[in-house]
Amino acid sequence: MFRLWLAAAVATSIAVGIFRVKTPAGIDFLHQNSPTPKKYLIETMGGGVALLDYNNDGLLDVFLVNSGQLTPSMHAPYNFQRSLPKYWNRLYRQNRDGSFTDVTKAAGLANAGDGNYGMGVAIGDYDNDGFPDIYVTNYGKDTLYHNNGDGTFTDVTAKAGVAAGGWSASAGFFDYDNDGHLDLLVTRYMQWDPAHNKACGGSWVTYCPPGAFPATTNILYHNNGDGTFADVSKASGIAAKKGRSLGVAFADYDGDGYPDIFIANDGMEEFLFHNNRNGTFTERAEEAGVALSDDGNPYAGMGVDFRDYDNDGKPDLIVTNLAKQIYAIYHNDGNGSFSYRSLQTGLAKLSAASSGWGVGFVDFNNDGWKDIFVAQSHVMDNVEKINPSMHYKEPPMLALNSKGVFQRADAGTSVPVAGRGAAFGDLRNTGRMDVVMGVLGARPEVFMNQDSSNHWLTLTLVGAKSNRDGIGSRVVVNGQTQNVTTAGSYLSASDKRVHFGLGADRTASVEIFWPSGIHQVLKNVRADQFLTVKEAQ
Repeated sequence: MFRLWLAAAVATSIAVGIFRVKTPAGIDFLHQNSPTPKKYLIETMGGGVALLDYNNDGLLDVFLVNSGQLTPSMHAPYNFQRSLPKYWNRLYRQNRDGSFTDVTKAAGLANAGDGNYGMGVAIGDYDNDGFPDIYVTNYGKDTLYHNNGDGTFTDVTAKAGVAAGGWSASAGFFDYDNDGHLDLLVTRYMQWDPAHNKACGGSWVTYCPPGAFPATTNILYHNNGDGTFADVSKASGIAAKKGRSLGVAFADYDGDGYPDIFIANDGMEEFLFHNNRNGTFTERAEEAGVALSDDGNPYAGMGVDFRDYDNDGKPDLIVTNLAKQIYAIYHNDGNGSFSYRSLQTGLAKLSAASSGWGVGFVDFNNDGWKDIFVAQSHVMDNVEKINPSMHYKEPPMLALNSKGVFQRADAGTSVPVAGRGAAFGDLRNTGRMDVVMGVLGARPEVFMNQDSSNHWLTLTLVGAKSNRDGIGSRVVVNGQTQNVTTAGSYLSASDKRVHFGLGADRTASVEIFWPSGIHQVLKNVRADQFLTVKEAQ
């Protein structure tokens, strides 16, 4: 649980390095976490972000999750005042000139539910109608908004059967049984409510560590294909392990054609659920070597990404955590096991004094190697008083990848903030990947990519036998591998399009391994374009 930071809203542009940090016109969101002297644990954990093209006009829109009102004396039934406009989640539609318009009310997204304190968001076209749907996680009950295809959404939570309950954190859509319909995994943090909150510390009162509260189970919903979902948490084996779960990411780590699940846990071992290809999962983090740090200790797992950073064709893991713990990189060794590589990759030195939340393996300079962006901040807002060597607010971290070794780069801002969620995508359709970072109790930060030194290719997949967006497909371009997903990071959802930096290459060879088992090859593809690929039939 411990980490929160990265992304203060910057009013002025800072033109340095790869990123220019600027909040586009029209995005006036202010995250409301309502910190109190009671140190309610939920008040330091929110700030999810999503990038999606909700109206299919070819431009990415921005969805930001708000939290709610807290008071020092909270009594059940809890009312977080989400009906008040200052506590609404917000959907910003991108306009052709790069500005944004708040369409929250017109889109039917203004009512977040007074009993729901907002956390995160997942994006997926669960009914294969060609329009992305929105799932919002909360402390309270979660909400599924169906995209009606006309610029509006309808709350279909009750009909779909996906309200969950308790304290949900991250969520993600994926097709675990390859039946062409997106399923839904929801992480839950712990058993907690305001009435049973605890404050810790001696001279300085602070948030309690996660071990002060009981662990709980995560939820897996199977898509029935008729607009409803079935809770298969127990039947699938997901509920067999209780955790204090935050981030979630999906990838087929052993190449058997079925997506597996990695869940970042706070203050205990991490989870790696192997897909048994029969509707069930087996938790294998310990035997795979991804449960603990290299010295055998648990850490405060927060955000996660599950992608191939060294271009060997196998998805690797990065997990963010608290200062003094160092972010974890697990290299996929190709035999069902991983090796801890934070020291060898240079990440240990870069992260030893930092705390991280949202994270992504993304190629920001289009050189063909995935770089790292991390939203940073400690979880405790008074950590400096307890330990002067630590910092609550931090600037984000950008580390560029030099053939598998990471080196710190200019992130475009040195302003310390409490960064939380981070979503990745090409906001302006320039062929360069941007970042939108949620900031706890403040305005989001938008990192506009200015680098134009290399070629690129961005693919939009359209499934036929597979799910509509090709989620779970493995795409290989000029020796690089990407798995198609919107999930990962922390509380956030990224652009569904698949981006590749091509370096000096002006053409590309493309291989797509669809979830249906279809293998598709495209040769001599011209670089520097957005290409839509439909699944062969």
